[in-house]
Amino acid sequence: MRRSSGIRASFIPGSASSSPTCPAERVVAFYNKRGTAEQWIKEGKGAIKWTRLSCRTFAANAVRLQLHALAYNLGNFLRTLATPEPIKDWSLTTLKEKLIKIGAKVISHGRIVAFQMAEVAIPRQMFQEILRLIAELRPMPLPAPG
Repeated sequence: MRRSSGIRASFIPGSASSSPTCPAERVVAFYNKRGTAEQWIKEGKGAIKWTRLSCRTFAANAVRLQLHALAYNLGNFLRTLATPEPIKDWSLTTLKEKLIKIGAKVISHGRIVAFQMAEVAIPRQMFQEILRLIAELRPMPLPAPG
C-alpha cells in the first residue's frame, strides 16, 4: 500500500513481531527474502517442472528431485554468470526455450567441432558472447614448473 507521502506501509502476517533482540527492520528484511524465495520456487515449478515426481518409488522420486534441483542451479548459473546484457533479465523458461531446447547439428572435421544452428532463437553473435562468457569462467592454467 502506498501513501501520498511516498512511504510504503506493509502488513506482515504471522507471528513475526518486533522485539529488542529482533528489530522491525530485520523482520521486514527476513519477510522480503521469504518472498524472493517463493518466487524462486515458483520459477522452478514453471521452468524446470520440479514438482513432477511421477516415479513409483520414493528413492526414484528423490533422485528425480535432485536432478531437477541440479538443472535449476545450472540454469540459474547460466543466467547470472554467463548471459550478455541484452538477455540478463530473461526468465529460466525463456532461457530454456531459446538456448537449451533448440536443435543443432554437430559437425566435426579433424580437430574442429562446429554447431550448425538456425538463428531463429538468438543471433550468432549473442550465442558466441555466451560461449565467451562461459570460457572466461575457467580458471587460468598454472604456469609450468621451470
